[in-house]
Amino acid sequence: MCGIVGVTGVGDALPYLLQGLQKLEYRGYDSAGVYLTDASGKNALIKEKGRVAKLAEKAKANGFAGTAGIAHTRWATHGNVTVENAHPQKSADDRFFLVHNGVIENYKELTETYLQGVHLVSETDTEVAVQLVDKFSKDGLATPDAFRKMISLLDGNSAYGFLLVDHEDPETLYVAKKKSPLLVGVSEHGNAVTSDAAAMIDLTKDFIELRDGDMAIVKPDSVVIYDAAGERVNREPFTLEIDPEDTDKGAYPYYMLKEIDEQAVVARNIAGHYFDEDGNLQGIPCAVTDAIEAADRLYIVAAGTSYHAGLIGKRYFEQWAKIPTEVHIASEFAYDQPMLSEKPFFIFLSQSGETADSREVLDNVKKQGYPALTLANVMNSTLTREADFALPVLAGPEIAVASTKAYTAQVLVQAILAASLGNPGFDLKAELAKVAVEIQAITDEKESFKKIAEDALKDQHSAFYIGRGLDAAVALEAALKLKEISYIQTEGFAAGELKHGTISLIEEGTPVFALLTQSKTAGLLRGEVAQVAARGANTIVFASEELAKEGDAFVLPQVNELLMPLLAVIPAQLVAYYATLARGLDVDRPRNLAKSVTVQ
Repeated sequence: MCGIVGVTGVGDALPYLLQGLQKLEYRGYDSAGVYLTDASGKNALIKEKGRVAKLAEKAKANGFAGTAGIAHTRWATHGNVTVENAHPQKSADDRFFLVHNGVIENYKELTETYLQGVHLVSETDTEVAVQLVDKFSKDGLATPDAFRKMISLLDGNSAYGFLLVDHEDPETLYVAKKKSPLLVGVSEHGNAVTSDAAAMIDLTKDFIELRDGDMAIVKPDSVVIYDAAGERVNREPFTLEIDPEDTDKGAYPYYMLKEIDEQAVVARNIAGHYFDEDGNLQGIPCAVTDAIEAADRLYIVAAGTSYHAGLIGKRYFEQWAKIPTEVHIASEFAYDQPMLSEKPFFIFLSQSGETADSREVLDNVKKQGYPALTLANVMNSTLTREADFALPVLAGPEIAVASTKAYTAQVLVQAILAASLGNPGFDLKAELAKVAVEIQAITDEKESFKKIAEDALKDQHSAFYIGRGLDAAVALEAALKLKEISYIQTEGFAAGELKHGTISLIEEGTPVFALLTQSKTAGLLRGEVAQVAARGANTIVFASEELAKEGDAFVLPQVNELLMPLLAVIPAQLVAYYATLARGLDVDRPRNLAKSVTVQ
């Protein structure tokens, strides 16, 4: 969940490192640090609590840019948010400097066994790792061997991404990874290491994937990789097709608003990728559909927003493809696997393709010999690479912590995949074109949602989203959007469950947002809205055109009822955005959260 960047041989290293950290700040922003060095041996270690901007100010005041360096933006795991706990961590003799993503499960045991008498400055497991490298170096091992020995002592459950610099060989970067994303960027102007390619896109678009167990030695003009068995391997770089402007806010005040607005374009891009000009499905290999059709049950595994997208996808797979489908929270499934059917097929949903909980499940099901497909926004990621099959969701870079367009894209691609396995009963391509038009129409009504948010939520401490059927699934995602960035305690509910206990929380003025797009349960939901209103709730109804009544807060354009979740979520995203602004909070970087959850 933290961010790593490193460069060597680039001339002035500091601008690349700071710019990389700024692009990675969505991964963690409790504290940040940078270590700079050059071939002459001059160096500087600069760390700061808080945002990268504070670090940048401090680093520029230092005046040393270096020709190589490593940097890190932290999401705290071990130890409080302090300068001492920020990365890079260093060895006691100032020889080795290390940044680290992940968690070392057995760091206390390693400290007691190998580091007795060594004064630890921080509370982090990362400092333990760098002190171990230093100890093994003093025992006579060369730096690569000391690095490798430290890694060999880590508990088997430990996930890590390491980037190490030895002050005695200042322009060489030592890299290792397991269950934590790291890439090596290669260019004629120097080489780089990063946990997200977007951070180094201004230096290069060519990246080498590192696999679990790999160790790499990166110099200004060379990259040497050793696999988990210690054998030297050759890995060809891939070219990332991304425009650096795609990762910029442009004229938008926040990434989240930009990404909400991009959803109409995302819908069009997905349709263009998965349908030809005649409306025929394309882009889904026959091997994928054959493997799914051979299964007797689908298991969708995901976390957070992706889990909510899976709840929508379940309806498509069951109604169109006629395949029983279960949706599971990855962190629960990983350690409490339910009884499986005889021929299961797994679908993993992930924005980043690096979600640690989902990776744990994928590892488990692979060991059991079950086939798996990953739908992810980042191809060449671990989940896409390690599954049997992978399909892109094509949302484009998503920077804001609160996912918007990736959620929409996941729902869309699941619909297309389900349609490739069965018959939706309508022209899906034509209907998706209409969805794109109507998403644009809703996002053009921003001022409506700004007023709703300010009137209903500015001074509230709790709120509810309710719905039935597909709307109940959207209510979960809507509630998550609001709570994660505005800090308003929000619950999403299947509306019929309110009277089984939770209605006791309704007070005078409690905001209750009702999503009403499913005709079968529209009358029931209207009744439940009346029930909470009778107890003092401030009810705000978002209804589809066919089901709307006078007094509803917003009328959603009508598309096929099964695709209404793609429209119903847009008001919730905008309400969350404007409620957060009204409360004076940072929309893109909510406290305690990070974009890519790469630790369990």
